[in-house]
Parts: sequence; structure tokens; C-alpha cells
Amino acid sequence: MKSCLECGEKIVGREDKKFCSDGCRNAYNNKINKDSTNFMRNINNKLRKNYRILSELNVEGKSKTTRAKLLSKGFDFEFFTNILNTKSGNTYYFLYDQGYLPLENDIFMLVKKDI
Repeated sequence: MKSCLECGEKIVGREDKKFCSDGCRNAYNNKINKDSTNFMRNINNKLRKNYRILSELNVEGKSKTTRAKLLSKGFDFEFFTNILNTKSGNTYYFLYDQGYLPLENDIFMLVKKDI
């Protein structure tokens, strides 16, 4: 007999079943996918917040905003997921598919990658 990976109860049903219920499956997956430390959780929260801010300000897929507006919403310029250096010498900072390009006078071009 197979037993549930979460609670150890006997599993009834399909041969390849691993959990006795949806509740046990969810609890097990939540445990293994949670952020392992406060440090990771804090960084992931900052990345999510930055992403939400860019998404909110860049509804059309390409727009401009100011440093002051980003900062007023709580944007943290130290946290991003990747950098794209173009052949023309521009450096875009991305949070997943949302990005920004610093321009002159504290203006930022907001862009969205097609994924």
C-alpha cells in the first residue's frame, strides 16, 4: 500500500497517486516551495513590488516616467532580475518582462518584453 507524502494516510485510487487529498497535495507543495529564509522572502517581496509598480505605470507596453514617481510608489532601484546591454550602448534593467532604461534628467523609459 502507498501512503500520502504529506500525512502518511493510506492512498486509495490510481496507482501513481501520491496524496490522499487536494489539501495534502497543497500543503506538501506549499512546504517545499516556500522561501527558505527571511532573506530570500524579503528579496522576492521587493522584486514583486518593483514588478507591480512597473506594470502599473507601463500599461501600454512602452511609456515614460520620472525617478520621483517611481520612488514615491516605493520602487527600489537595487532590485531587478536581469540587465540587457544593447548594441547601441543602452543598458536596460528588467524585472522579468518589465524593464526600464534610465534617460537624462531622471526620466525613465519603461518597456515590456514580448514573451
